[in-house]
Amino acid sequence: MRSHRFADAPLGLLDHHPHELRARHCHDDAFVAVVLEGGYQEAGDEGRFDVRPGDALIHHPFESHLDRVEAKGARVLVLGLPAELAATPHVRGRVGDPDALVRIAARDPQAAAAAFAEQFAATPDAALDWPDLLARDLCGHAPIRLGEWAERTGVRAETLSRGFRAAYGCTPKAFRADARARAALAAIRAGGEPLSDIAHRLHFTDQAHMTHAVARLSGATPGAWRRKVPDVKSIQDTADLGV
Repeated sequence: MRSHRFADAPLGLLDHHPHELRARHCHDDAFVAVVLEGGYQEAGDEGRFDVRPGDALIHHPFESHLDRVEAKGARVLVLGLPAELAATPHVRGRVGDPDALVRIAARDPQAAAAAFAEQFAATPDAALDWPDLLARDLCGHAPIRLGEWAERTGVRAETLSRGFRAAYGCTPKAFRADARARAALAAIRAGGEPLSDIAHRLHFTDQAHMTHAVARLSGATPGAWRRKVPDVKSIQDTADLGV
């Protein structure tokens, strides 16, 4: 299953209707979501989270997620991701004064993003149940066999895919494919490592397989992304791109 794509995050105030379900979707750009009122559950590439007023979620580029809104609905402030948090490993946290962020954002969204960076305090993540544990393992570099995983964790094999899809909005196979494509894209954009080495390290069948996966996720080939990286010159990569 391919996630529905929204190229731009809806910056500003966003109201979710009671019991709204936003199916799994992907934004090209990075952003942060600060919960102002109500709450919802988000299940995405970085895990599954129940959020309440004052909670904040960081979304990196090309991440996919779904949202299940509570009965009271939810109001959210969406801001651009501050540069100083772009590399943070944390995706969930709290802010001390979300109302102040709303007031600042009404005047200057960039200033509000900077104020968010000052307020953001990471909170520990905790798996809700076995689908979250499977999601974590699927994000690892090494391939896993779902049947063996189910037997090891005591989950019935016949319910594994159905239960995971109910929680995350996609099959384990699709989730793993997206995670591997994002890992490849991150390595490509970091520069330096030959594309063939990235493909091998992330267990793609070959470099062409990685090219297809990255282009499907991001809309651009590894070669196009690599050419955007400053001061990266790799004769071998250029010869291998085939674009």
